[in-house]
Amino acid sequence: MAGAEPLPTPQHDPFYAPPSGWESEAPGAILNSRPVEVASLGPQAQDADAWQLLYRTTDVDGRPMATVTTVLRPRTGPVNGLISYQPATDASAPQCAPSFVLRQGAPDKYDASLDFMQIDQMLSSGHAISVPDWEGPKGSMFVPRQPGYAVLDGVRAAQGFAPLGLSGADTPVAAMGYSGGSFGTSWAAHVHPTYAPEIRLVGVALGGWTAPVGRFLESLDGGPFSGFLPSLLPGMMRADPRLAAAFDEYLTPAGHALMAAGDSKCVTPNVAQHAFLRMDEYLTIPFSQLVEQVRASFADLDFDPVAATAPLFLYNAVHDEIIGIAGVDQAVAQWCASGAQITHTRDELSEHVSLQISATSAVLRWLGDRLAGQAAPDGCSTRTVPSMSLDGA
Repeated sequence: MAGAEPLPTPQHDPFYAPPSGWESEAPGAILNSRPVEVASLGPQAQDADAWQLLYRTTDVDGRPMATVTTVLRPRTGPVNGLISYQPATDASAPQCAPSFVLRQGAPDKYDASLDFMQIDQMLSSGHAISVPDWEGPKGSMFVPRQPGYAVLDGVRAAQGFAPLGLSGADTPVAAMGYSGGSFGTSWAAHVHPTYAPEIRLVGVALGGWTAPVGRFLESLDGGPFSGFLPSLLPGMMRADPRLAAAFDEYLTPAGHALMAAGDSKCVTPNVAQHAFLRMDEYLTIPFSQLVEQVRASFADLDFDPVAATAPLFLYNAVHDEIIGIAGVDQAVAQWCASGAQITHTRDELSEHVSLQISATSAVLRWLGDRLAGQAAPDGCSTRTVPSMSLDGA
């Protein structure tokens, strides 16, 4: 709206500050709420009722943490279960959090354009949605456990928020995330049986999956998508003292400046500005040597999914130019051999970004069947299709 005051970014918005004594609240407790308008790809706001909930969750070290989820429901018709949707934020800066970029009036909707498409289709299918700031207030994407806690506590908050019209803990819940968003979604599936077993998590969809994380980060160096490194590493360093100490010791002054600049931007400008960046030019030792020193931190980011009790739907582009499918194929084979319940679809014609668009209908059909009470196929299956946009299964 012309003349409207600009939205305050999270670090300057008092809504994000929890009230006194919040640490003693139970995980998932709502600490504050407000109605918001969620944007769409056009000039109008999304045709849905939407609110933001500040809620109590748990950080990587098991301490209380407060973060925000944006919850939506269709304005008309019944609500067909709840989907927790984890966007691929891929950045450490607070103004890149979903709760900010999804709002009507946010200055730049480019990074969230694919999220608006996904959200619109979920609403059209009659689903309520929780879109958590699953990286937490420190912008920590690649950390263990914490993303899963934030997702599940966002679900708890949504279930307890009366205006959404859900049936509390009886609400069937699904989780969905693509690319970077697959990381938070996969951790939610992993910690669900022990952290939030009361949640009826009936299906989890992961696409463009970043597995294993350490190998993925190494593969970015020197390539066309190397700008992900200064976008992601600052938040990782804030969350992991081992990473912080190692990088602080070996970053050159130019390297420290690179991390500071990356920490202030969202992923699109970082990737555009730093294509073919080589970390060796910003370190006093080779990047490969530094990676070996922090290998334990990277290893903590991966897990055995057999702990997951919800059925998993994985989908990946065979010719993904950002995330090689070989690591995904290897992980799926290992997990299936260990007893995980996985439906895996490999798409031959798509690349990384186009698959998120072309697969949406098939993914939502699979999740919709789970939310409607239909059991997922037993065991494991992997199939390769020309395009998931043509997939009627």
